[in-house]
Amino acid sequence: MMTENQKETLGFQTEVKQMLHLMIHSLYSNKEIFLRELISNASDAVDKLRFEALSNSSLLESDTELSIRISHDAEANTLTLTDNGIGMNRQEVIDNLGTIAKSGTAQFLQSLTGDQKKDASLIGQFGVGFYSAFIVADRVTVVSRRAGETEAVRWESSGEGEFTIEAADRDRRGTEITLHLKPDCTEYADGFRLRNIVRKYSDHIAVPVIMVKEELAAENETEIKAPEEETVNSATALWTRPRADLSDDEYQEFYKHVSHDFEDPLSWSHNKVEGKLDYTSLLYIPARAPHDLWNRDIPRGLKLYVQRVFIMDEAEQFLPLYLRFIKGVVDSNDLSLNVSREILQKDPAIDTMRGALTKRVLDMLSKLANKDSEKYALFWKEFGQVLKEGPAEDYANKEKIAKLLRFASTHGDGEEQNVSLDEYVARMAEGQEKVYFIAGDSYAAAKSSPHLEIFRKKGIEVLVLYDRIDEWLMQHLMEFDGKQLVSVAKGALDLGTLDSEEEKANQEKVAEEYKDLVERVSEELKEQVDEVRITHRLTDSPACLVVGEMDMGAQMRRILESAGQAVPDSKPSFELNPEHPLVQKLANESDMDRFSDLTAVLFDQANLAEGGNLKDPAGYVQRLNKLLLELSN
Repeated sequence: MMTENQKETLGFQTEVKQMLHLMIHSLYSNKEIFLRELISNASDAVDKLRFEALSNSSLLESDTELSIRISHDAEANTLTLTDNGIGMNRQEVIDNLGTIAKSGTAQFLQSLTGDQKKDASLIGQFGVGFYSAFIVADRVTVVSRRAGETEAVRWESSGEGEFTIEAADRDRRGTEITLHLKPDCTEYADGFRLRNIVRKYSDHIAVPVIMVKEELAAENETEIKAPEEETVNSATALWTRPRADLSDDEYQEFYKHVSHDFEDPLSWSHNKVEGKLDYTSLLYIPARAPHDLWNRDIPRGLKLYVQRVFIMDEAEQFLPLYLRFIKGVVDSNDLSLNVSREILQKDPAIDTMRGALTKRVLDMLSKLANKDSEKYALFWKEFGQVLKEGPAEDYANKEKIAKLLRFASTHGDGEEQNVSLDEYVARMAEGQEKVYFIAGDSYAAAKSSPHLEIFRKKGIEVLVLYDRIDEWLMQHLMEFDGKQLVSVAKGALDLGTLDSEEEKANQEKVAEEYKDLVERVSEELKEQVDEVRITHRLTDSPACLVVGEMDMGAQMRRILESAGQAVPDSKPSFELNPEHPLVQKLANESDMDRFSDLTAVLFDQANLAEGGNLKDPAGYVQRLNKLLLELSN
């Protein structure tokens, strides 16, 4: 067993080596960003100490002036950043610095595109900002002591495959990071250069960033003065400042601090509420989805402050789960400083704030959609499927969310989801009373569905849904602007006034003519279908399957079955197109064996057209081959 004073050498994971190599040699064109990342991490450490000290004031010891200090040594070509925040013990150092991106290094590597600018933007999302230090340093040393503990630890690595860890001496809590700069990075051992970087990227940090004053000595001055320190940044919480005093650049840099994202946000909203409740919020819409967006169980939420004191990193109580992509801060003057997650769940003031903040986000999105369609298209591509969870989770805002939804359409040129429900309703055909949609496993499958044939013939627009969540969404949305949302693949088709009286009379006449065929097919398929009927929804296909109006759609059924979930038993209806030659041949077929084979083939083909799986594919092939041979003779 190793003693505390022994030095241990540990190797990085293979994926970590790959990522370090990419980061050091490929990704960053703007090297100075490394300092922003290190300051941001130090600020987080100070915030966490403030929070833990609320319940254990002894953690502050006698060192109550929380700060970040930056020093440099031009001769040694080093840069040192020190904070008196929460610090780390040995295991935390191994966990946080020994493995990159606990949320998934492998996923990070899979996400790389080869585009340096895009790849660099991934780094913050995967929690690997600390390793940006290796862009400018060929060796990094970290000495840290956790608040409340007596033993410190030293971590060191050159970023080439392994790191060392050993016990160290440190007389105060917090973390000290020393960068041994590369020969071509001497500019980062210059005080004026460092000040410019701090003011450019980290002026909004609420923790003072302190440096020794740079003073030019007079020519005849021989007296050595004691060094004076100065706070380089404004050290004021950005969200507490008036909006009029803040520039877009300042808002964007603060977003990068709270989100660890490298891209600018699409939009933001800064708002102060006074009255019954007193709080300030600063909310951001990111430009890119995080890699773990679909994991609904991981911690997420806004940074919570109470009277400008940091309380928790991911307070999920302030926004519903379908808005989990929103980043930002909320600072309340009404909550207690010793607030916990349990208290947040029970506090009625939180419900009021949650409702107001949710409305603010939806208003932000609505404004973005109305004023900048290109940006909204970017948002929808990244977060549209998450927003589709909204109508089921947030009934009160269902109409607002519905206006933000976008879909592909039969009137569009491709699978891009760019049609709003408002746009669809505005161009509905004269006499059309319903919003029609078709759901499929893919855009191609949905767009080529036989259920669309009569709609194409009449020029009626149909929304094309192909996301896995779409059918579930429609079950909860149900209507928009007073108009029912109707699946064209469910129930008997009733186009209302879109069919003329003459067309309706002709449909009844044809149904009567083929009454005998319907009875014969019903007997043949009695174990497989609920009903057989003549249809007018088909123009090119001989037959199709239709589920009941209240039954689960075919797409939803397949999704649940593939997930191993039990689904209720139901049988589809089988509809026949009387104008199709195959159906006419079937009606005139007197040979019962051939009638049986042709009926089974039409049923299986209709099943395949829906994206379904055949229970007996070999039997289908045998029957089809048999019929083809008979036709060729």
